Amino acid sequence: MNKVLIIDDENQIRKLLARMIELEGYEVYQAADCRSGLKLLDISMPEVVLCDVRLPDGNGVDLVLKIKKLFPQTEVVLLTAHGNIPDGVQAIKNGAYDYITKGDDNNKIIPLISRAMEKALINKRLESLEAQIEKKYSFSNIQGSSKLIKEAILLAQKVSATDVPVLLTGETGTGKEVFAQAIHGNGPRHNKAFVAINCSSFSKDLLESEIFGYKAGAFTGANKDKKGLFEEANNGTIFLDEIGEMAFDLQAKLLRILETGEFIKIGETKPTKVNVRIIAATNRNLEKEITENHFREDLFYRLSVFQIHLPALRDRKEDIESIALTLIRDFGARLSRKDIKINSEFIEALKNHQWKGNIRELRNVIERSLIICNEEELTLQDLPIEIQNSHFEESAGRNYSNFELAAMERRHISRVLQYTKGNKTEAARLLKIGLTTLYRKIEEYKL
Repeated sequence: MNKVLIIDDENQIRKLLARMIELEGYEVYQAADCRSGLKLLDISMPEVVLCDVRLPDGNGVDLVLKIKKLFPQTEVVLLTAHGNIPDGVQAIKNGAYDYITKGDDNNKIIPLISRAMEKALINKRLESLEAQIEKKYSFSNIQGSSKLIKEAILLAQKVSATDVPVLLTGETGTGKEVFAQAIHGNGPRHNKAFVAINCSSFSKDLLESEIFGYKAGAFTGANKDKKGLFEEANNGTIFLDEIGEMAFDLQAKLLRILETGEFIKIGETKPTKVNVRIIAATNRNLEKEITENHFREDLFYRLSVFQIHLPALRDRKEDIESIALTLIRDFGARLSRKDIKINSEFIEALKNHQWKGNIRELRNVIERSLIICNEEELTLQDLPIEIQNSHFEESAGRNYSNFELAAMERRHISRVLQYTKGNKTEAARLLKIGLTTLYRKIEEYKL
């Protein structure tokens, strides 16, 4: 229920206003002076305050300033028995939503509270969205406590306060865009645009028009001027993912932006000037690309003024459990599986996997596991078959070939034992082998 606080030292007026407002469905709180009003504000957190100007321990016009400083999302409507223009002007300057006269404007109070309430609720939604954006662009959004990831975060934190270009390297799925967002969000351009583009997602011509824009009539279908992403990111940050995929001749135009802050749109003759911070990322070895004439050496040195390498997930296995638990919590809330438990073997299997797709692959595996899980606990059987198999081999202390009959037999016996929850007699019955044979195979395969 939406809440309104009335601050007025006249008992009868306060109670009358409270009754009127309660009939409109609001939850109403009452205070007789500034001090108790501020205490109630802190406790009840109302969206709207209806406040008298003359109070025993202060002035309502001055109180507005205190309220807006302590509770900026709260809207304040001032009431006065004797309205005057200077007070009204000062009240609005102090942040009051409106200023009305008692008695003459009584019929305006409810519609006014309704409008003030609507504005206060919008304020709260905006604050919530800003908090979400701030969290998204925060270094705290990067999971892990291993030495390798801590070193990468420390470097990113240091460079975020500057305006120099940054090159992020590492395998696909290691979180390069998350790092780019955090560098932008903690830097001098944090309140400006962050624009991201994957250079491998477009053909050469389409990438050029997307990045640099074009003039109307530049080519067939160019019916009007188009702003490029560099213009959209002006005064902010542009993130060029998979920069190693950019065509060689486009790299020259990018180099010009880095050196002069200018570029020429397709079909244009005059340069367009922009002020943009560039963060680039690649999973390629750019030094090798340079030797093979696929990447410009001068561009590489301009982009890699500050280079940060993001470690592969398999190189920081100690982080896998904490990342997995965070993903389980987030996906679990989204899929209405908040209270799901996690089997220790499930976590162990995650740690044993090589994660060629890194964090992106882990996200997909966790989401899939939560979807197919039929119980209240995530178990080994909820993981993809290849992760189960690699876990079986790892726990056996031997790497079997996929073509070995022993490998298939071991996996099958292990699954049956899990199905029977360790009941060996039942497992032997299902496998149609003797109990002695089962014990021998358990010993042989170290199950």
